[in-house]
Amino acid sequence: MSENLLKETIDFIEENGKKEKDVAWVGFKNKWCSWDDFKLVSDFNYDNSFGAQEINPDLFVVGSDWWLERHEYDGSEWWEFKRMPDNPSINTKLNLEELHRNDGWWDWEDED
Repeated sequence: MSENLLKETIDFIEENGKKEKDVAWVGFKNKWCSWDDFKLVSDFNYDNSFGAQEINPDLFVVGSDWWLERHEYDGSEWWEFKRMPDNPSINTKLNLEELHRNDGWWDWEDED
């Protein structure tokens, strides 16, 4: 399936309650550019269906307390929205037992 990277990115930003003006920067782990510069080079179609991954997986779109990061499965690609977590209400010292997963799954919802 063909997808336009710029349109996909703008649509995903808006689906998550943000606007283009909320983007602080776009880039990778070791370099960045402005949103306007990203728009100049990202207006192209790519195949986001299964097969080979076409968009660099290290690409980020960053806001003040949120970011988009690329994910893929077997070549199928998409954005995921991430938000800075809220600070939990309980401040405690961690112990080694809390850092290990006992049953292979960790459920943050059951922590109360």
